[in-house]
Amino acid sequence: MSAQSAFTRRLKRYYGWYTGCFVLFVLGLAIGEQLGLSQRMIGHVFLFVTIAIYAGIGVMSRTSDVSEYYVAGRRVPALFNGMAIAADWMSAASFIGLAGTLYFSGFEGLAFVTGWTGGFVLVALLLAPYLRKFGQYTIPDFLGARYQGNVARLVGLAATVLASFVYLVAQIYGVGLVTSRFVSVEFEIGLFVGLAGILVCSFLGGMRAVTWTQVAQYVILIIAYLVPVVILSYKLTGIPIPQAVYGTVLQQISDREQVLFDAPGEVEVRTLYRQRADGYAARIEGLPGSLELERRAMIERLNTLRLDNASAREIALSERALRDLPHTPAEARVQWDKVRIDALERARPPPRHAEAHPGRNAQESNTARNNFLALMFVLMVGTAALPHILMRYYTTPGVKDARKSVLWSLFFIFLLYVTAPAYAVFAKWEVYHNVVGSTLDILPDWVASWGKVGLVKIEDLNADGILQLAELRLNTDVIVLATPEIAGLPYVVSGLVAAGGLAAALSTADGLLLTIANALSHDLYYKVINPAASTQRRLVISKSQLLIVALVAAWVASLRPDNILFMVGLAFSIGGSAFFPALVLGIFWKRANRPGAVAGMVAGLSVTLFYVAQTHSFFGGSMDHAWFDINSISAGVFGVPLGFVTIIVVSLLTKPPPQEIQDLVDYMRYPQLPQEHRKKG
Repeated sequence: MSAQSAFTRRLKRYYGWYTGCFVLFVLGLAIGEQLGLSQRMIGHVFLFVTIAIYAGIGVMSRTSDVSEYYVAGRRVPALFNGMAIAADWMSAASFIGLAGTLYFSGFEGLAFVTGWTGGFVLVALLLAPYLRKFGQYTIPDFLGARYQGNVARLVGLAATVLASFVYLVAQIYGVGLVTSRFVSVEFEIGLFVGLAGILVCSFLGGMRAVTWTQVAQYVILIIAYLVPVVILSYKLTGIPIPQAVYGTVLQQISDREQVLFDAPGEVEVRTLYRQRADGYAARIEGLPGSLELERRAMIERLNTLRLDNASAREIALSERALRDLPHTPAEARVQWDKVRIDALERARPPPRHAEAHPGRNAQESNTARNNFLALMFVLMVGTAALPHILMRYYTTPGVKDARKSVLWSLFFIFLLYVTAPAYAVFAKWEVYHNVVGSTLDILPDWVASWGKVGLVKIEDLNADGILQLAELRLNTDVIVLATPEIAGLPYVVSGLVAAGGLAAALSTADGLLLTIANALSHDLYYKVINPAASTQRRLVISKSQLLIVALVAAWVASLRPDNILFMVGLAFSIGGSAFFPALVLGIFWKRANRPGAVAGMVAGLSVTLFYVAQTHSFFGGSMDHAWFDINSISAGVFGVPLGFVTIIVVSLLTKPPPQEIQDLVDYMRYPQLPQEHRKKG
């Protein structure tokens, strides 16, 4: 038996015991809950025990060897690399956000499922085996070798850092959501609690520690994802196979939608939201005079309350409203327009869950279809170009194992993707049947609990004391985390889901942090600044950069820039537009050269970032500036084609790459070529 085979057998035994012990741990907490163990204690135990497990693996996997730190010694078996890739991939967006997106957008949300799945097909066919054949440590390594030097390397480095950082912020944001709700701490504190767990793994052992931790995290997150939906499936249908039976529940939802959308109370509330939108439109039209009138009215009301000896609460609310009033007409225009758009959205019934490309007319339906296709395209090419995923294929023993890793990762990811639509349908059934239409004084406890962290909002707009669908606002990120509570399941299931969400966020954050730190230390410091740097110094630089990036990302996440899924989508647009054309053409077209690659990466990335800034509210943009009504999350649909065209045109107009670079392309593409054709990066 070879050393690699013995290593694989040993890993299977270790993780088999680990899985069994975790199941027994969950059953023990379930028994404890029945015996009176408090919810707060269950939440704390889940959080700290799982983080302790990850930290323990990180400590045991610590290393000072460069190969182990960067690529786990290139000895990760395909099965376990597939699990690590799946854990890396099943980020907070997949675990927390995907089902929520499917809940709200129905059919349109399937763009995420099909796009991500198609992306791994592209990885298997176009990138993974060839990058593993190339070897080395990072994606900028490949760009530097293929496109002759540090210019392409540095552009790739900048794109790597940017895409990974945006993705990292989303993961740390997810960590904050989980810890703030289930450990009862402030959101900002929760961020840094989770950050400690991230740093222990990646800081001490690099890719080696991150890989073995992610395998452990995958076990937890897939169990946590499947258990609630299996219980719900059995509860609603009598069959514990949600993937097979959720269509039956979907038909019931379609019937319920018809009743809810046409209810008199619902029509009344949506009419009131329409009136609110019209009122704010009139205010915007009347600027700057309308702002001054608003300020005077608030001042008069505040003075009246004080003269009438109103309650302290009423006076405080009035003072706060005056304080929050925009100070300038420009501020008022932006703030009031956001309120207007929100009111317009509330005035429209949500899309029917099973309706493809919904719209009030043919134009809106075409716009929905175009956005569906654009998002699917961006997710496919983004999946195939994200550096933290591609780096994984450097860790296998060989090219064959890299191909097998893709197949295993697809299988492990499939378990979640095929379950997410069922999750959304079952959660919607519970909300539509057991929450909407209830009186406000008997709403379930989860409404108040998640309201404290800002993910659930209620507004009794028509003051009838009954919750209408339009008056209930659920953040996409709350669906998975709150589903056990929505369905009335034991709290230990909620704790399990929280542990799964934390595992998903931590696993991806580990990989992203390591990608950024390794790129800065290897591609910037070692390859550009100090090629004579010792191994020890390179590792010190990597660890210091890792710490700095983690703290900055936590600070940005504390600003709550947007929901998790949008931030992840933006990372895919950045990665796809910057890398996909340069990587694919670099492997399959010998004529692609350095000027073309640099120009293509810069052009694709620039257009993508420009479009996001022009169309997303966080950057002061508006969809009024959109091209073809494409949402900002799909900005890469413009950057990727431009990148391809630019590389091809500029390469044809400039000198072809030298013969040694063309030999490198042949070496990567054809396994039978001898080793001497390889170009070291």
